[in-house]
Amino acid sequence: MTRLFTHPRIAKAHKSIRSLVGRAVSDYNMIEDGDLIMVCLSGGADSYTLLDMLLGLRQAAPIRFEIVAVNLDQKQPGFPQQVLPEYLENLGVEYMIVEEDTFSVVQDIIPQGKTTCSLCSRLRRGILYNTAQQLGASKIALGHHADDIVETLFLNMFYNARLKSMPPKLISDDKRNIVIRPLANVREASIKSYAALREFPIIPCNLCGSQDNLQRQAVKAMLQKWDKTNPGRVQNIFNALTRVTASHLLDTSLFDFTGLSFEDLDDIAELDLAIDAGRS
Repeated sequence: MTRLFTHPRIAKAHKSIRSLVGRAVSDYNMIEDGDLIMVCLSGGADSYTLLDMLLGLRQAAPIRFEIVAVNLDQKQPGFPQQVLPEYLENLGVEYMIVEEDTFSVVQDIIPQGKTTCSLCSRLRRGILYNTAQQLGASKIALGHHADDIVETLFLNMFYNARLKSMPPKLISDDKRNIVIRPLANVREASIKSYAALREFPIIPCNLCGSQDNLQRQAVKAMLQKWDKTNPGRVQNIFNALTRVTASHLLDTSLFDFTGLSFEDLDDIAELDLAIDAGRS
């Protein structure tokens, strides 16, 4: 059944995000006929919006694909176990709750007062990858958005001396799964606004009581300041990630600087023209 939003603000917000999701899905061939998409649902605004958009896309798409929502219950104290099952049952969405006490594992390994985010993330990722295999899912959908992608770019530059970010589509580290990020083009502010309008039952992300990832929070604060003082700067940085000119960077594995000669000028010009034509 097609969903109709009578509230004009909800309808406008939905249309805007849906358009950006549709473009990402098309540009990166994220979803194919016959796919089973495992949507990772944490209870945050990002994952609720992700599921909502994919459900709408499934109704309108000319291809057939299925969706199963998966939540990992990590046994954090105070986790409201009934929220997601009730929400998904009301939607009529197939779902699976995976129970793994990673909270206790992390607490045993990480010294008190140290951030637990890195280990927790690795454990969660491994469990979700295994779950996708058990379900026979052809794709794993994550709720990362444009701000996450830009933040990761700066984190890698500042702390790893590497020009690297989050791709919209990739093969997972275990080489068994394809991961997609349909919200890759969407700004975090738009997602939060939409989630508030839709009144999603948000589950707070601080249940484990762990320290924030201070490096990411510092980068996030920097980008938020830029959004206020230089509107458009963060969006331009994101756009730049889609328009890379390897011949104007310094990586010799991406461009043959050592063999460069005047005879290559025409070839380089033709390549640049072809790349620009493909982006238009």
